Amino acid sequence: KAHDFTCRLGSIDCTHWSWKNCPKAWHGQFHGQKKGSTIILEAVADQETLIWHAFFGMPGSWNDINVVNRSPLMNKIANDELPAVQFVANGRTYNYGYYLADGIYP
Repeated sequence: KAHDFTCRLGSIDCTHWSWKNCPKAWHGQFHGQKKGSTIILEAVADQETLIWHAFFGMPGSWNDINVVNRSPLMNKIANDELPAVQFVANGRTYNYGYYLADGIYP
């Protein structure tokens, strides 16, 4: 509240997890940004750092945008299934919440 993020629905990001026992046939698809196979977790956490959304299982060869495009959370946004929230930024009123993210997200 001190920084006026009260209409933020959560903070979103993706992370790569090492997959030690990835099947050999899938190594190419799940080869991560670094050495070895990885699987991606997309998560949203609230102000209390509680994770209320997790989307797990996308190949490590993908970037955040590929994961977000297939996320069930983005389907909810596209279908207007989010909680009703209103906030004002730079004198303009918005009638939806938002997610705090890094620069890769549109």
